[in-house]
Amino acid sequence: MYKKCICPSLQRTPSHMKTFRQFIRHIATTKLYIDGKFVESKATDWIDLHNPATNEVVTRVPKATPAEMESAVASAKKAYETWSKTSIITRQQVLFRLQNIIKANMKQLAENITEEQGKTLADAEGDVLRGLQVVEQCCSIPTIMQGETLAGVAKDMDIHSYRVPLGVTAGITPFNFPAMIPLWMFPVAIACGNTHVIKPSERDPGACMMLVDMLTQAGCPPGVVNVIHGAHDAVNFICDHPDIRAISFVGSDQAGKYIYERGAKNGKRVQSNMGAKNHGVIMSDANRSNTLNQLVGAAFGAAGQRCMALSTVIFVGEAVEWLPELKKRAEALKVSAGNVPGTDLGPVISPQAKERILSLIQSGVDEGATLLLDGRNLKVIIKFCNL
Repeated sequence: MYKKCICPSLQRTPSHMKTFRQFIRHIATTKLYIDGKFVESKATDWIDLHNPATNEVVTRVPKATPAEMESAVASAKKAYETWSKTSIITRQQVLFRLQNIIKANMKQLAENITEEQGKTLADAEGDVLRGLQVVEQCCSIPTIMQGETLAGVAKDMDIHSYRVPLGVTAGITPFNFPAMIPLWMFPVAIACGNTHVIKPSERDPGACMMLVDMLTQAGCPPGVVNVIHGAHDAVNFICDHPDIRAISFVGSDQAGKYIYERGAKNGKRVQSNMGAKNHGVIMSDANRSNTLNQLVGAAFGAAGQRCMALSTVIFVGEAVEWLPELKKRAEALKVSAGNVPGTDLGPVISPQAKERILSLIQSGVDEGATLLLDGRNLKVIIKFCNL
């Protein structure tokens, strides 16, 4: 069996690469999830998904065909006829069971996230945990879904409000939180009586696929949640399809604005959470040790690939004197593959992402910035071997 091992001192050899090339010919493909079943795509266009730490091909992700995407929506539309009439208590019980199944499989989910996305195992478990908290919130849906009655607000006037499902909804998720963000979407949608079609990031769809399978194990009927894969064409399909009533998106500014505009033009409700970065101002009376610890975690957690990452900090007054200590703490971070014990900083998602980061650092130097700590030439060596 072909396996990988980490070695700090050896690089890949030509013989290792030959074995690797032979291996990837037999790599598994990521399936679609339609009507409660994993479905092998008939796509002719595929995306190779690489482990960010090793650059090995983990799986191949299909760009779903138009017929396959239509099938997913048709399944969701059919399931809506009965799911929307299912009692809120029944939906709640499905979510209770999903909660327990996710808890029992957190490590397996985290391992998949680390392999496909690159983040450390500890960070990956946090990814799952944050999503699980949304599932737990949805377990209180009978209370959340209550309408309102106001009697006698005026002469001969009462007010009654009702909460009713919309129909088929859709989600489009980014690469940086492969479990948490899908769990922001489909549990809320189905708890409210909607059905859902989700397109996870083509860079790391594995966690989402595991989660929808867990949902079926929890007793959710076929078709309530379906998964399609792809890139631009899949996004356009979701924005344009007349049976999809609402879209939830998390991702970059450019994509978010595009989806909001295109979806809204087609009469859909669109929730678009776009990119952002935090900025910090550090005053000299702040707690020094606690502040520096928080800065390191905020700047380098998830390799900085999150909207709440702290990318800019201004030190005011005497706080400027803390910079050497901040540098020392950054130097102490262990950089390696996310599954290596003790790793503090894993790889970014792709070589292209790394090149963009390097170009940003160089632009700062070119504009006159002082580079206190240059990590651009850091080498993390991976060895492949037959075991």
